[in-house]
Amino acid sequence: MGSVRTIRNIATVELRQLRYFMAVAEELHFGRAAERLLIAGPSLSQQVKALERDLGLRLFERDRRSVALTPAGAVLLPYARALLERADDFRNRADELRTRSARIAGSQPVRLGYVNWLPVDLAARTAPVARLHIDAWIEPSHVQAARVAEGSLDVAVCWVPAADLDSQGLNARLIGADRLHAISRQAGPADVRARDTVVLIDDNVGTWQSWNQYAEQLVHDTGARGVRVSDGGIAGSAFFEHVRRSSHPVINSPKGQQAPLPPDLVRCAVVGPALYWPWLLVWRRDELRAAVLAVVDVLSRPAGDLDVDGADGWMPASGA
Repeated sequence: MGSVRTIRNIATVELRQLRYFMAVAEELHFGRAAERLLIAGPSLSQQVKALERDLGLRLFERDRRSVALTPAGAVLLPYARALLERADDFRNRADELRTRSARIAGSQPVRLGYVNWLPVDLAARTAPVARLHIDAWIEPSHVQAARVAEGSLDVAVCWVPAADLDSQGLNARLIGADRLHAISRQAGPADVRARDTVVLIDDNVGTWQSWNQYAEQLVHDTGARGVRVSDGGIAGSAFFEHVRRSSHPVINSPKGQQAPLPPDLVRCAVVGPALYWPWLLVWRRDELRAAVLAVVDVLSRPAGDLDVDGADGWMPASGA
């Protein structure tokens, strides 16, 4: 029981008390140490006694005429000095980082492009490190990734396969995910297995390249049925027409997840596995600008559950 109490008390030791201990040890006089620390003598004496009580050790031998370190105090003094030096280093580094963040925040803006999803706390997370400019040019994922690669954007939130990241010299980090649902013309079970769904693949690769790559991987991995279309039917009214003609539920794209459903259609949860569209933060591998790297850092930190069911969830490999 005694050792447990000692450990608990050691945990209460404050850096302030170590500074008091070191000042008295160097001055070997409580009055001079109190003047050096700009505190009252009785307060200093009380804090040193509290430190001795927490450590379970006497640090000083003192009488009316002299103060001397005990053997235990002499042993602990260099450790206290080392701890305080490390604390000073920590404070100095924090000051440097605070100055750097202020300098970054006033630098050139960081240009961010996206498709149709952004973190809800984007502004709060990036404001301390950069002036973020959200680009108004909304384009498909593969276009936004290409814009980062060519330099017209600094970062983008999109999805492209790992091979495309490699070929364009891009890094990526998973920062979000949308769960995809299926749309059906029949009111039936609330859930549908992935292998019993249809996924549309559009011949217009200029618009739907990333979606097509996702869909083809989905077909390969889950057994869903791929159906080729050439009418822009991945989203909008043309998508709903494909659903009405299909005998199986049709996977809805991220672009169509929030669109209001016509009254004759219903939304089904896809299971076995659940399907997720990954949202990656992409940036150039040779990026050196501090503001851009600071934005990457704050957006790459975990900000809660990505809502991906790892045991029964599927998303394509992305190299993130």
